[in-house]
Amino acid sequence: MKRAIFPGSFDPITLGHYDIIKRSIGLFDEVIVAIGINAEKKYMFSLDERQRFIEEAFKNEPKVKVVSYEGLTVDFCLKNNVQFILRGLRNPADFEFEKAIAHTNRDLAPIETVFLLTSADTSYISSSIVRDVIRNNGDYTKLVPSSVIVK
Repeated sequence: MKRAIFPGSFDPITLGHYDIIKRSIGLFDEVIVAIGINAEKKYMFSLDERQRFIEEAFKNEPKVKVVSYEGLTVDFCLKNNVQFILRGLRNPADFEFEKAIAHTNRDLAPIETVFLLTSADTSYISSSIVRDVIRNNGDYTKLVPSSVIVK
């Protein structure tokens, strides 16, 4: 079974994340969306909210599983028999950053990183931009799946 982890804070999940997950479903038998927990980071949405947003967005997709984890991503992979780390790339800066992490992960464990380019219409979206739009009462509904829209 080909299993991939798509790690991130997903604070909140964006249409860019959604696109990467949706496109990866055809590549893997299981896609684990793994919400990393970092005690030093201040989140806009609680862990429960972030998990609910993702689960709701993929409620009809049995190949997508949502979990949370602490520690190194490669340790999670080794403990859970995950062979691939999935990452989305929006721009050249993302590539340089992600390449360094992929090389480090490969040194730590026999885990392959698979990169997917974001689609052109979502490549500008990041969670930090979405949070800024929300904080300033802007229309963020075009940037996130409907599961994130707070009524």
